[in-house]
Amino acid sequence: MIRIGLTGSIGMGKSTTAQMFRDEGIPVNDADAVVHELYKNEAVGPIETAFPGTTVNGQVDRQALSAALAKNPDGFQQLEKIVHPLVREKELAFFKSAEEAGADMVVADIPLLFETGGHERVDVVVVVSCDEAIQRERVLARPGMTEGKFQMIKSRQTPDSEKRARADFVIDTGLGMDHARDEVRRVIAELRTQRTN
Repeated sequence: MIRIGLTGSIGMGKSTTAQMFRDEGIPVNDADAVVHELYKNEAVGPIETAFPGTTVNGQVDRQALSAALAKNPDGFQQLEKIVHPLVREKELAFFKSAEEAGADMVVADIPLLFETGGHERVDVVVVVSCDEAIQRERVLARPGMTEGKFQMIKSRQTPDSEKRARADFVIDTGLGMDHARDEVRRVIAELRTQRTN
């Protein structure tokens, strides 16, 4: 079973591209969705201990956590030490169940793939990218997004040029959704051909 690592900086269209893989019948494990679940379950206790007052009604309050991290940027490392091992456990369980179900390939949708060493856990890396002007326009159109917030997020991500250089495949979402969908199909077809050769 081929493990595809899907990544891309904020506003590049990664979630849309992940859905395109799903539409082609490829199982996708969304790391962000896993984190959302963990914030209601296993991660609640450890996060409350590390960041008192950031949980409400047995769930992590994302706004309270963001506010705590804004005051203490070093807290990101502490948070990652809590969350990343739990995310990896879920990822392994996903790989196992997909393989048992007979999937020939799966996608691990990981926003911080290179930053967290996730590229070492996959066979192929697909980077979703677009022109910087398109990225900026998409991100700043999001509710509650500011230039400062955008720059802070970008500063924590590997630069797009480096991601593209390290990728096995690049899908450009700046050329329209039909083009991106064709690229997804091309990646799948190419990996299936490689597998049978």
